[in-house]
This record gives sequence, C-alpha cells and structure tokens, in this order.
Amino acid sequence: MASPYRVALVAFPGIRAFDVSVITEVWGTDRTPGAVPPFALHRTAAAPDPIAMPGGLSLTPDRPLTWLADADLVVVPGLESPDLPAPEPVLEALRTAHTAGTPVAALCAGAFVLAQAGLLDGRRAVTHWALADDLRTRHPAVTVEADALFVEDTTGAGTLWTSAGTAAGIDLCLHLVRTAHGAEAAATVARSMVTAPFRTGTQAQFIERPTPRADRDADALASVRERALRHLPDPLTVADLAAWAGMSPRSFARHFHATTGTTPLQWLITQRLAAAQKLLERTDLPVTEIARRTGFGSEITMRQHFARNLATSPSTYRAAFRATRPPQPAGSSPTAR
Repeated sequence: MASPYRVALVAFPGIRAFDVSVITEVWGTDRTPGAVPPFALHRTAAAPDPIAMPGGLSLTPDRPLTWLADADLVVVPGLESPDLPAPEPVLEALRTAHTAGTPVAALCAGAFVLAQAGLLDGRRAVTHWALADDLRTRHPAVTVEADALFVEDTTGAGTLWTSAGTAAGIDLCLHLVRTAHGAEAAATVARSMVTAPFRTGTQAQFIERPTPRADRDADALASVRERALRHLPDPLTVADLAAWAGMSPRSFARHFHATTGTTPLQWLITQRLAAAQKLLERTDLPVTEIARRTGFGSEITMRQHFARNLATSPSTYRAAFRATRPPQPAGSSPTAR
C-alpha cells in the first residue's frame, strides 16, 4: 500500500466545530476499499491540552505543531469570530510550513489567520461574503476576491488555498482531494458524504434570499441540468437548454447565471471535463472516443479545454490519476454520480 497522504489540521481556541468535522470527514475516514488513497490526518496544536469549541465540544490534539514539517497538506479550520487572534506559535508554524513549500488551506474565516501570519500579503484570497469587507479593511495588502467559492494562489513560495463560508469549505476540501488524487477519488469521498463532487458558480448566488419566483426558476433549471447530463454526448447549445426550460436563450442565460453563478456554456464545459476525467481514470478508451462520449466532439477541442481549465493534457491527466481499480467496461456511463 502507498504511504498515507499526511494532512495536518491546525487547532487552537476559537476554531469552528463544523470545519473541524468537515476536515475530519474528508481526510479522517478510511475509504481505501473504494480505491481512495490512504490518508493520515493529525490534529496539531501548540499544547496537548483539549481545545474547547462552541457547543460544548472539544478537540484533543495528537501531534505538536512541529508535525507540520512532515505534512503534505496543512488545513486551518474557520474561526467563530475573525476578531480572535491566533496564537503566535500557530502563526510561526504556518509561516515555516509555507516557506518549506507545503500547501496551506484555510476554510472560511481561517483566511484571517493566514493574513495574520502575513502569508496573504500580495496574494489573492476569499472568505465568507459577509466578512469580505472586514478582511479587506484589516489586511489591505490582501487581494480579496468578491464571490469565489474558493481561491488558489500560487504566486509565492507555496500554494495557498482559501474558501468562502461553511459549505464552500466542503467544496475546497473535495477539490484538494481531486487536485492531489484525481476526480475519481474526490467523487468517491463526495458520494460517501452524500454531497456533490463539485459545485459550479460563485457565492454570489447565496448572498440574497431567493424570491418565490426565483425558487420556481431554480427548480426548472435543475430539471434542465439533469436532462443535459443525460445528453452530455450530444452537441448541446444554450438554445437547446433554453427550449427545454421554455425560455428564450437570453432569459434562460440570465436566470441560469442568477441561480448557479455561472453561464450555461461554462457549466456544460465543467460537466464535460468531469465526465472526461472519470473516463480517463476508469477506462482504456482512446482520447478521441472519450472526446466524442463527453460532447467535446474532437480530441483537439478536449485538449484545449483541459489546458485552459485544468492546466494539463488528457494523456498527462490519465498518467497521473489512473485509478488503481481495474478499468471498467467501455459502456460505463461517464456521468454516473
């Protein structure tokens, strides 16, 4: 068996129990029977004493902060309040890990911790939309994204990840699994958590409460998305999707963006990329056939979208993330969730 992928959860007073649970669910559960690589999650802290969390819960560290030097990934949970300063030993440990090139991720208001450590100066970051202005004000050297679900910044010594609030932390954690271990591993984790492997769009779609009419539009568009997934190999257009919804293409595109935070065309590309990733991992099908089955039409078009959206090629992706399980029959559906 391969060596476990080592993840350090950084714990200190003020962290959110929800985020700790998300991190533990993603990396603290053994899913190797489902062809997910082995993980070794450890709770690191400045002292071995239990750390109280809101709701009467507590977390017991099992490694000192020095273990961050052994980790493949460092994850900072969100904070109950951005007003809470992180302990200096935590900030120093994060600086050391970052300087060593270890990827560091922060969920929700955990971005304030990275900012306190000075790691986000001159870098891009995101946090919960309700805290974005606060982050800009407190840390003007940080470029705060307006509404992304999560942000990757690779401009410095090591990669930094930040996420928006609550559920976006799940999105980021699954994306980190997908980045390190492939789409199939992330999909397996997501299925066991009964959540989507990825969500398209931005957190802008959550800032305002939908009206009753918006709810009806959302239901209609959900049916369109489900139908599109069943017809992914077909040469679908925005006009086709709009006709299924009984709307004009312009009205459909407007409602689609308001509901999902992305355009119909980009949503289709994202779904086709996900389907292609699964076929590359699961089967021995030629790239030209995968392009046909996932609606790209040609190998050249699929290569262009892989380069633009994933910064890799289909063949390189297949070599890096080929599943350890035997290839599935060629007739397997690429869109099965």
